[in-house]
Amino acid sequence: MENESDNLPHLRVDVAGQRLHLLSNGVAVKSWPVSTSKFGLGSEPGSNRTPIGNFRVCEKFGDGEPAWSVFRSRLPTGEIAVPGAGEDGVLSRILWLEGLDEDNANTRERYIYIHGTNEEHLIGCPASHGCIRLKNDDVIELFALVPTGAQVEIQNECSA
Repeated sequence: MENESDNLPHLRVDVAGQRLHLLSNGVAVKSWPVSTSKFGLGSEPGSNRTPIGNFRVCEKFGDGEPAWSVFRSRLPTGEIAVPGAGEDGVLSRILWLEGLDEDNANTRERYIYIHGTNEEHLIGCPASHGCIRLKNDDVIELFALVPTGAQVEIQNECSA
């Protein structure tokens, strides 16, 4: 019997290449540049590092919100961000990750997301505080393609 999760899209984040790949039946069908943590890789609480391993999208936030919408505690504030201004914002859409491996089981509690950013000029370089950041138009596109429950793999070598 086929597992329902086998039919879901699969995401692979290539940290070394700073890319997120959408896979269907193991084949990359779409790819976007990302920004992972400027502090490197790891799952330690408070480290601001990007965890590696196997995850799933446990919740999604932001459906229907305008591009560049600012979120705090996963709620839209009603603000629209200014490119490159202020703090490392969580913008446009949120895909909240849950760790499936023993080493990354704390990922949800660390609030590690795939989300848009006001620092689009840094996409393609490690610059986040642990999350996977995309350009706002890209995360809106990804959000529409990826359901809750989709598998996510974050790895430090390219194999897409």
